[in-house]
Amino acid sequence: MQIVSDTGMDMVLPPDQLPEIDIHLVRHTITLDGKTYHSGADIQPEELQRLLMKTASFPITSQPSSGEFAEMYKRLAATDPDILSIHMSSGLSGTLNAAQAGAQMTPEANVTIVDTKTLCAVLGWQVAAAARALKAGWPLDKILALIDRIGAASESIYTLSDLKYLIHGGRISHMKGLVASLLKIKPLIGVEKVGGTYAQLGVARTLDQALRGLVEIMMKQHARGSALRVQVLHALNPAAAETLHNLIDPLFKCTWLPVNSMSPALAAHTGPTMVGVAYAPLAVFDDVP
Repeated sequence: MQIVSDTGMDMVLPPDQLPEIDIHLVRHTITLDGKTYHSGADIQPEELQRLLMKTASFPITSQPSSGEFAEMYKRLAATDPDILSIHMSSGLSGTLNAAQAGAQMTPEANVTIVDTKTLCAVLGWQVAAAARALKAGWPLDKILALIDRIGAASESIYTLSDLKYLIHGGRISHMKGLVASLLKIKPLIGVEKVGGTYAQLGVARTLDQALRGLVEIMMKQHARGSALRVQVLHALNPAAAETLHNLIDPLFKCTWLPVNSMSPALAAHTGPTMVGVAYAPLAVFDDVP
């Protein structure tokens, strides 16, 4: 069996947690000022944010096409027809639909498609765990249960100072976004688990208050001193990422993963000010090979 995912995923893990099998990525594209880039291939996170800060234009992102998925599945099926295709939330992207259409175009491949209802770091955790389990010889049903378990137990929450990219990309309510922008409100945003869409969890007047608000959300979900896997992510805001790390660290027994620069395909919709955190009970990963 082979694993496919997309660039709605961020996978920044310590060497001892990296999977030992290849993960095949179908890439989103980003068009800015007339030039098109493939996320994570010919443009990297910091480069994209620096380009955004130099232009008045907004980026346009495109999901991989069904043809690109079909091409990937066809190529992989030539060596192994069994493919596990794990993707970012269908509530935030049409990527999953494109994967399903691509699978229908490739009858020689036996494709199992997973809608994780999440994205970014948590998707990376799921894909890495699935790859490690596959390497260890787990059957497909057990791997699928592992992916579901990690998704159910994990949360992704974030905030940002500048809402114009989210508003332009249609990722939040246009009217609410405009009001918040005018009032200089910093939203606290999470990913809800039913539809896998963004949900507003609160607001703050300053970025410092917003970072503390993210930590308060964590504390409502997990008792002080809980053992958690935690990963801070940002677009191009390392100072806020460090502040968030320092606020979280004394409150929980944290197993920290490396600070993560958000995938260009995702950060195109947030702009450079975004900072957030992914977290889950550490025990969820106890049986991951």
